[in-house]
Amino acid sequence: MPPAHTAMAHRIGGNAGRRRRAGYNSRSGGQGYGSRTGSDTQDLSDEISGDTFDRLHRGAHYLLDIRPAGRWPAEFFYYAGGVPAIMEEIKDVLHLDAMTVTGKTLGENLEELKQNGFYERCQEWLQKANKKYGLSLTQQDIIRPYDQALGTEGSIAVLRGNLAPEGAVIKHTACPEEMFSAVLNARPFDSEEECIEAVLRHRVQPGDAVFIRYEGPKGSGMPEMFYTSEAISSDKELGRSIALITDGRFSGASTGPVIGHCSPEAQAGGPIALVEEGDLIHLDVRERVLEIVGVEGQRKTPEEIDEILSERRKRWQPKPARYQRGVLRLFSDLAASPMKGAYLEY
Repeated sequence: MPPAHTAMAHRIGGNAGRRRRAGYNSRSGGQGYGSRTGSDTQDLSDEISGDTFDRLHRGAHYLLDIRPAGRWPAEFFYYAGGVPAIMEEIKDVLHLDAMTVTGKTLGENLEELKQNGFYERCQEWLQKANKKYGLSLTQQDIIRPYDQALGTEGSIAVLRGNLAPEGAVIKHTACPEEMFSAVLNARPFDSEEECIEAVLRHRVQPGDAVFIRYEGPKGSGMPEMFYTSEAISSDKELGRSIALITDGRFSGASTGPVIGHCSPEAQAGGPIALVEEGDLIHLDVRERVLEIVGVEGQRKTPEEIDEILSERRKRWQPKPARYQRGVLRLFSDLAASPMKGAYLEY
């Protein structure tokens, strides 16, 4: 559990209803500013599931216009009032009576910021930044009013299908519109190192679904696939024509059609481990679908796909443990799946 969550648990005590309201506020704020996919893993070990995130993001107003998906550097978020300013815009959907780590309710905290000059100081910093960069931005250029949202479907979608029975996560606000629905050719790699070499040597082509597997909690500790995602998104053609799918995770700064937390992970025998070169992968963000729909470039029925995957599973063996001793070996042995929160199960 992140330190702030731990502190909050101690402060508000064992009341489950209070914890749920506080957690809801946290996640609702995240939808407003386009939360990263990693926030799902941090919260999933509590009382919610990936489906909870997907439900909360549907219809959520996305207000923050900063990079990587928006126009302005991240520092401008603070100059515009930061998270409190987002919460002011969406406070009609927040539990303002929820207790926080300060010992006060959320509503009391927000009111205190209005009274102590916080927003006036932010305005002064914004004016200085405007002068420094030769801009003339207002707070509303950076944090949109609720009724002028950049989008109304939040920022995160949880995809499911025969490739990800427990789910996989995409930050769709950073995904090109043309990749919201596609059928792609599978290119599986068993480590990020293998994959990034193929990308840099131009062995990955438009229309590919690039897989990096065995990088989940049990496989390698679930590191970020940052370098590969950046190599792809920096290529103007590949960044708009391929998908990167992994049981690992991504940086909050990642852009492009990148799908992480694919569960169950490869090391646990998830379907991602059974993908072969030339399989057809169907991605549909709006319909929340991620599935294998063909083999060797040919479409198959769902029943045929199930039979093919069953035969592949008979031949599959897990990789040798990457870590043979120490805390990382304990983590790889006991870690739950990415979509369950990658916590220790014992």
